[in-house]
Amino acid sequence: MYPVPSAAPIPPAAGGALAEAPVLARGAGQRVLVVAADPSAAELLLTTLALAGYRVCAAGSVVEALDRVRAQPFDLAVVDAPLPDTEELNRRDRRAPGPCPPVLLLTPYDSLGGLQATPPHGWRDYVTKPFRVAEVLARMQGLLRGTGPGRPRDPLRYADLLLDDTLCQACRGTRTLDLTPAEYRLLRHLLIHPHHVLSKEQIGRGVWGDLRGANAIEQLVSRLRRKVDHDAPALIHTRRGFGYWLGGSEGAAGVGM
Repeated sequence: MYPVPSAAPIPPAAGGALAEAPVLARGAGQRVLVVAADPSAAELLLTTLALAGYRVCAAGSVVEALDRVRAQPFDLAVVDAPLPDTEELNRRDRRAPGPCPPVLLLTPYDSLGGLQATPPHGWRDYVTKPFRVAEVLARMQGLLRGTGPGRPRDPLRYADLLLDDTLCQACRGTRTLDLTPAEYRLLRHLLIHPHHVLSKEQIGRGVWGDLRGANAIEQLVSRLRRKVDHDAPALIHTRRGFGYWLGGSEGAAGVGM
């Protein structure tokens, strides 16, 4: 595993006071495989994740990553795309025995169209480049929550609504929901906290890892609601002035978490 470097001191702010460090999501010793062909990107990710409390290991190509996954279990893979041998992933991984760890993809913004049309094997979520460390750590924490080495995550359910992280798929009854990654993350966030009103700030942090404008969140909730509640009893509700919640007609239990 990559050695954990010592943390650099926080520089003093103007006037001599210590600058307040941002609160970042931290790991708890989970094993993370960093796959990056660019040495500078690999160094940045390995150092950042080690300081955040993860046990990290590096691979410089898809072929090397597959060899490492076969040799030992990982809780998550962070893949810095593009990689020169990506096609090898699909050819070899279909024949590879054993579970593949969930993949957080770091991808250039201009490649999102192709990414969403043909997501790579094991893909669960993505962050666009240039990325912010806070967003990467928040997305990692979301993917790792409730999982452990070698233990698959059970599907999340409410009534006839099901979200399966193994397949990265959501269904309402017999109908498969065609969700964008952001809609998928929002639905997962609501399913984890049923009957609890989540504020726009909580939703922004849960979906994107940071604060977002009210309009962006309202539009995202509206799109998800149209897909989830289409021709079915409403499960996504609004508590005006407070936020949104998921549940039946009996109401929400409280505001916030």
